Amino acid sequence: MPYIPHTEEEISSMLSAIGIKQLDQLFDEIPKKLRIKTIDAIPEAVSEMALRRTMQVRANQDGSPLCFIGAGAYEHHIPSAVWQIASRGEFYSAYTPYQAEASQGTLQLIYEYQTMMAGLMAMDISNASLYDGASALAEAVLMAIRANRKCKTRRVLVAGTVNPVYRACINAIVKNQQIELIELPYCTEAGNSLAGSLKQHESQEFAALVIQQPNFFGCLENVDELTDWAHQQNALMIAAVNPLLMAALKPPGEWGQNGADIACGDGQPLGAPLSCGGPYYGFMCCKNEIVRQMPGRIVGRTQDINGHEGFVLTLQAREQHIRRSKATSNICTNQGLVVTASAIYMAIMGPEGLRRIAAQCYANRNALIQAVGSLKGVEVVFTSPGFHECVLRLNKPVEDVMAVFYAQGILPGYNLKKDYPELGEALLVCVTETKTDDDIELYKNTLQQALA
Repeated sequence: MPYIPHTEEEISSMLSAIGIKQLDQLFDEIPKKLRIKTIDAIPEAVSEMALRRTMQVRANQDGSPLCFIGAGAYEHHIPSAVWQIASRGEFYSAYTPYQAEASQGTLQLIYEYQTMMAGLMAMDISNASLYDGASALAEAVLMAIRANRKCKTRRVLVAGTVNPVYRACINAIVKNQQIELIELPYCTEAGNSLAGSLKQHESQEFAALVIQQPNFFGCLENVDELTDWAHQQNALMIAAVNPLLMAALKPPGEWGQNGADIACGDGQPLGAPLSCGGPYYGFMCCKNEIVRQMPGRIVGRTQDINGHEGFVLTLQAREQHIRRSKATSNICTNQGLVVTASAIYMAIMGPEGLRRIAAQCYANRNALIQAVGSLKGVEVVFTSPGFHECVLRLNKPVEDVMAVFYAQGILPGYNLKKDYPELGEALLVCVTETKTDDDIELYKNTLQQALA
């Protein structure tokens, strides 16, 4: 988007219109003792051409490596039309649509996004986005504590196969709110949660059970069994899911006999590029019975006094709208631009397009496992079926193996030693639809070279 500066004449005209002579008068309510006299620490201005060149040089330092890292953010093909439309001025620079009479286009787009997301999750309600997948899951835990009035404790079971970054985020947000998180062990053979470990908790009260599908290892969880167990214990079921893969897998709203109560995750796979880590956004869907505990806000469809269709913000239980102590969240936000891109992406791809992408991801993951599984010094750790990711145990230090890949412009995966030291020299490798047979063959040959 081009930068359009104001001329001195325009600035003078605007100041005159509000009855002041200098810009400094706009800040006269700030005490003089708090103002700085100079801004020597800020360098001299540079030209637009020089700035563009500097930023291009810095961007080029990232290079264009072949990426096999997943671990919560995934490289997918994004049709050119997605960001071409999302970057139009009416979307790109639009602010939060507080004024319905001036924001019908933005409100309708968010309403369509909510409709598509609720359908994808087979849930009743979707909100209009949170910061990211990790904070969305933390918000889901807080929401479950408020919504589960049958439970007298503030305890939540969290599967050990949930993304470790997500678990760290939950802990950071809830640890000072008298909420106890109890981690469930996972099966070291299959790579998913141990249903048998739930028996020791059957006589205890929990507000919710949290699982991820597919889990951090890429393995599929036994969602029906886990969901029914949670409901039998009067606990809510929280599902952290990859939204794109829900087009091919059973969606949270259909898990077990009654479905998950809350579904959340990161919307990045739906049209957002990796972009050095963001911006992404978090999504959340839930059952209608607990919608009033949902953080954020919802766009609703209504009619005006003349019977014409219109769109409005509703259930805005945010700290900006009500007393802070009564708000359902004090950290939620509207990542409207990325949500716009996701709505466009889902509309372009359609249900069948999303299913085809998921199918190709599944096929490519299996192709990689087949290619490297027979190499000397490589063990495919888990036996469960899965998507995107697989875990490889190596007979050499992971850091040394990764260095060989880096030298050839390849990002080989995510080192699991810090988060799951019990797995030994383990590498989490991700394959999406963007990888070709040649890419997989190159990965195999480079791994063979690194282990030789």
